[in-house]
Order: sequence, then C-alpha cells, then structure tokens
Amino acid sequence: MGDLTSDKASALPNEGGCVSVALSPEFLDPRISLSEALRPHQLELLSFGDFSICSKFQSPFTWSQSRKVLVLSAPFMASTLAAYSAGAYALASSSLLQQFSITDTQVNAGITIFVAGFGFTPMILAPVSETHGRYWVYVGSGLVFLLGTLGCALSKSYVAMMVSRFLTGCGAAVFATLTGGVVSDLYRKEDRNIPMAMYTLSIMIGTGLGPLISGTVVDRLGWRWIFFIQLIAIGVTTASLLLCFAETSSTCLLGRKCHALNKMQLQTTSGVTLNFFPKARNSSSLDISILWRSFAFPLKLLITEPAVFLFSAWVSFAWAILYMQFSSIGIVFKSVYDFDNAQVGAVYTAVIVGSSLSFLMAASEGAIIRRLTPRYSTQSTPEQRLLSPCIQSVLLPIGLFWFMLSAKPEAHWISPALAIGSCTMGIFSIYLAVFNYLADTYQRFASSALAAQSMCRNLLAGIFPLVTRRMLTSLTLAGTGGLLGGLGLMLTAIPWVLYFSGHRIRARSLFAKNML
Repeated sequence: MGDLTSDKASALPNEGGCVSVALSPEFLDPRISLSEALRPHQLELLSFGDFSICSKFQSPFTWSQSRKVLVLSAPFMASTLAAYSAGAYALASSSLLQQFSITDTQVNAGITIFVAGFGFTPMILAPVSETHGRYWVYVGSGLVFLLGTLGCALSKSYVAMMVSRFLTGCGAAVFATLTGGVVSDLYRKEDRNIPMAMYTLSIMIGTGLGPLISGTVVDRLGWRWIFFIQLIAIGVTTASLLLCFAETSSTCLLGRKCHALNKMQLQTTSGVTLNFFPKARNSSSLDISILWRSFAFPLKLLITEPAVFLFSAWVSFAWAILYMQFSSIGIVFKSVYDFDNAQVGAVYTAVIVGSSLSFLMAASEGAIIRRLTPRYSTQSTPEQRLLSPCIQSVLLPIGLFWFMLSAKPEAHWISPALAIGSCTMGIFSIYLAVFNYLADTYQRFASSALAAQSMCRNLLAGIFPLVTRRMLTSLTLAGTGGLLGGLGLMLTAIPWVLYFSGHRIRARSLFAKNML
C-alpha cells in the first residue's frame, strides 16, 4: 500500500514545528488510512484522535447503493421537470397568442429563450460546482427554477413572460446538464451505463410528459395552471434536494475532510503538528479569468478535437429535432387531423413509450453484447459503447421520413405517432452514446467536452422552433421530412467512423491520448 499512497500525499515542512501534508482525492477511499498516507514521508501519528468527525467524508464511489439512489432521486426528479418545463410551454401557445396579441414566432421565442439559459448557464456553474461543491449549486438552482416558473404563472405581459422563461431555463439548466456529472461522481465507468441510461430516461420522459399533461390542463383549467402545477412539483423537488441530496464532488469533500483533520490538531511522534490541504487546490473565489477559462477551454476542445466536434454536430441535430417536435406535432396534428390540445398532448405518449423501450435496450445491451462477443469488456475502449448506437441511431432519420410522409388525412393518425416513437428511440441512443463516449475518452477533461456539446445542441435546439412553421409551409411536410431525414442519415455515419477509427483519433489527441 506504500507505493499506492506515495502518489497521494506529499509533506512540506514549515516553520514553527508544523508539517503541511497535501492529499489527493484518492485519500477519500476508506481503505487508505491516515497512517499509510504519512508512512512514505517517514511520519507517524502520536494519536489518531476522534476520526468520527471526518468519517462522513468518503469517496462517493464507496457509498452504499441505497445511499446513491437516495442522492440521485432528487436530481433525477429535477431533470424530469426541466424537460417537462420545456415541452409544457408549447401547449400554451394558442392561449398566449390571444392573451398577449403576438405572433406565432414570438410565442416560440419562449422556447428559444428558455433553451438559451440551458446552453450558457452550465458553462458558468460547472466550475462553481467543482470549486464550491454541487450541493448549494443544486439547491440554489432549484430556487431559481421555482421563481422563474412562478413568474411565468403570474405574467401579465409578453416581456414578463420572456424574462421569466429565461430565468426558468437558467434554473433548470443545472439539472438537465450537470446531473450527468453527479452520476460520474457516484459510479465508475464500468458501472454507470444503467444510471446514465436512467438519467437520459428522466429527461426524455419529461419531454413527453410536459405536452401530455398540459394539453388537458390548458383546455380545462387555463394556461396559467400549466405553470402552477409545475410550481408545486418544483417546490417539492427543491425541498427534496435540500433534504436528500448530498455533496458528491471529490475535490470539495477532500477539502472538507482536510479541514476536519486540521481541527483535531494531530501531531506526530517527532512532535510536529500536521496541517492537511488538498493536493489540487481550487481558487476559493471566482474572478473574470476563471469564468473566461470556463468558456474558452470547452470551445478549444470543440474546435481542435475531432471527436468533440463530430459528436456535438450529431447530438445537436438530434436535440434540434426533439425541440422542433414541440411545434411541429401541434401544427401537423391540428391541421391534418383536426386535433384539439388534449389530443395533441396525448400524441406525446409516443415519446414516453419510445424512451422506455430505449432504456430497456440500453440496460440489457451489455449482457447481450457480452453473450454475442465473449471478449467484450466495458472497461476496454470507449468505442465498444458505440456498437448499439451505430444501429439504433438510424431510427431517427427513419422516423423523420416516416412522419412527414405518413401525416396525411387518408392515413390513420397512429402512423405518424409511431414515427415519433421511432425518432425518440434514435434521439435517446444518440444522447446516451455522446455522454458515455466523451466521458470515457476525456475523463478529467470530460466536463469541458460535455459543456461544449451541451452549448451546441441547446443553441441549435433553440433556433428550430422559430423556423418550424416556415419550413413546413415553404417545403411542405414531404420536403421537410426529406431534408431533415437526409441530414440525419448522413450524420449516422459519425458513430461508425469513430467505432472503426476512434482509437487512432484519440492517439493524436493532446487531451485524450493519455487516457488510452
């Protein structure tokens, strides 16, 4: 164990009989005792003191499964509500048109502004959560999410609604983006496929539930109740975050553990006092340079790393289609099948069913692939995670062709509804593949790689609702389906390229080659 801990602690003698000992996050592992960490530096404790004060500061990897489930329950609820909020607004469009006397484009701007908060807020809050911990970032975001939704419910003008939608997007962004980082905090690479699939499911389910429930609410209770219902759910979720969520950042936990050890004023047999501090110190304050680096480094990865660029393009298109559905489904099913809001909302059941099927496939794919290829190992290469998405992602362009060609009065409405389910399954596989591949490939740079793709997909997703009606009018349903389906089919080549050439691409990367 001595060789293991020699890289985890370093001692620096200070004046006044005090030795400063730097500890790395591996020291959070309860199997590594304090005496073992000090032995490589020929230091021995005089007494161990009361270590119950810092026993709670252990690596999240070592937490029990029940504790991990409890900690993740509130963030998963919040991620569902974040996606719910995006889709629920779309069913209020016809009511908002009359309420504020605005155009269809102005109404859809509420989705664009909401998604803008999704794209940019994590770029700032990601370094904050790493420096100061995730707990208060999550609780604070829940409060912002709550206040923004309250503003939407009480808005008496179009401007107030747009400001509230942006505030809501900023609050919801943490749950829709950074929760993946919490999953990575709790589970090692070989264990996180199912938790990550559950996280993806929470988002996709929320996307379908928003319009499904709001379609009935807006017809029976009025558009303001769309937001009042969310307000109650977000309030409960924020309270759950306050009570059930726990700090998962290893860097933050290590700093707290060092502080607890220092309060004990531990001494060695040689008579010196020990002072512990994290080996990789983070700045205790945020300045402009830190905020700028949090934007600049993800952009650098996006420009210089082929894997980040290609996956960002792939997931951005998929996410744009997902948000385009908030407008296109209502337009198509109202004009072609004369559906009311409740019936349009019911169509989104296809999103929920498609997401659930995709989750079951993701949860079982490891066992299936291991049976088909006995040499398969989830710990070998990131490319092995791409085998299933290479096949399943083609359901997105198939669904696009299917939806646009089958949405006709002479065809039953169930046909385009099934096409929506096909699109959803393709989007699910793409989202899960992108997160898993970038996390496996870039590891300690994963947060920046994921922030880059998150910004790209949310920016593009915010634009599509603004141009949906014009595309359908100018190109017709068949023309729009042909254009988007063709683009989607071209982009399905990306996982195949990385599946066969990803190893060589990573070998040339400045940031990923050390992870080979």
